[in-house]
Amino acid sequence: MNFKSCFYALAIIISFASCATKKKLGVGSVSKEIASKYEATNKYYDSVANSFSLNLASTALPVLTDTLNMPVASEWVGTVNFGMRKPNYVIIHYTAQDSVQQTLKTFTVKVSQVSAHYVVGKDGKVWHMVNDYLRANQAGIGKWGSITDMNSCSIGIEIDNNGTEPYTDLQVKSLIALLTYLKRTYNIPTANFIGHQDWAPKRKPDPGPLFPWKIMAKFGIGIWSDDVLELAPENFDYATALRLIGYDVSDLPAAIVAFKRHFIQADSTPQLSQLDLNVLYNVYRKY
Repeated sequence: MNFKSCFYALAIIISFASCATKKKLGVGSVSKEIASKYEATNKYYDSVANSFSLNLASTALPVLTDTLNMPVASEWVGTVNFGMRKPNYVIIHYTAQDSVQQTLKTFTVKVSQVSAHYVVGKDGKVWHMVNDYLRANQAGIGKWGSITDMNSCSIGIEIDNNGTEPYTDLQVKSLIALLTYLKRTYNIPTANFIGHQDWAPKRKPDPGPLFPWKIMAKFGIGIWSDDVLELAPENFDYATALRLIGYDVSDLPAAIVAFKRHFIQADSTPQLSQLDLNVLYNVYRKY
């Protein structure tokens, strides 16, 4: 098979990637009611995905000029060593809306300009909305370590929750299944499952202090502190520790609040008690 044929084969793979992912997850066929209700948005999605596949198949060369505006010689030679870009992070959100149907509507109208790869309903049903290899508009502006464009390297998970209620047992069960699948499929490191609050502490509180991070950690999803904690050193530099974990400390109180929503959960004040410092010291040493 020549390189042009390889690229067209890749385009076909991209075109059917969403369907393949659904089969892997065991989601099953789409009901007639859903297919009818979202017929227009599904058709639009397919059209855009197909245009992406054509771009992947293209071997067009860039037009380059040097500092004297002279053309730079260029030629296409296809390599045999390449693959799909894959996600390396998972960002967990709550929807802050009244129902999963409201969220599906929000993610299927252009005016909202937001989306997510998956939505998990209170009944545990998982809605897949963007292929895992494509970029969803979910993380927004933020910073984690040296990353400033999280949308390009992450999968966004939205959970049907208004921010003030406990997550349901069915949601937690489905989340464990989904996140375990993503971790295994894309070899996502344990520490790379974070909340929207971690990524954007100046803007976002989700998934909030009610999210069961401790339970998730038992399944290798995200970091959690040990039950027995060593005392943080007397000269422990907590700001540096937060930064080394990944937090944007340009607004240190916001970073402290985000850390406490994730790892303390008993309160979300911008101060660190001795217990909080012990937890931070323990977590920081795991990164």
